[in-house]
Amino acid sequence: MWGDDLQRAHEKALVKHCGNVPVFVTDYPEELKPFYARLNEDHKTVAGLDLLIPGVGELCGGTLREERYDILHQKLKSKNLLNTLSWYLELREFGSCPHGGFGMGFDRYLQFLLGMPSIKDVTAFPRWTGRCPL
Repeated sequence: MWGDDLQRAHEKALVKHCGNVPVFVTDYPEELKPFYARLNEDHKTVAGLDLLIPGVGELCGGTLREERYDILHQKLKSKNLLNTLSWYLELREFGSCPHGGFGMGFDRYLQFLLGMPSIKDVTAFPRWTGRCPL
């Protein structure tokens, strides 16, 4: 349904539907991403992406950051964050260049490369109930 975030089962089903190949999901609804995500021209979605891979689901996610002062000001005001995050807005007061970032799950990448069924098989220090060596 439009506006609902993807769950792990949805991610895996989407990859399977697309032929078990890596899939990019782009242009998420604005309400699902942080205030600093760059608003697209349709004013409903943001310039964000997730890379979904077979057997794992989301491998990495990223967004472009909102560099336009007026839109950033409006977003902070609508979320009642203007006073709390005024310092963030001041960073953009005299201009900003387009920029973005992403994060990748290294353990998930290893799980995919090695074909392991569980991420615990590739995690350096796995944890589970009843086992805490410290």
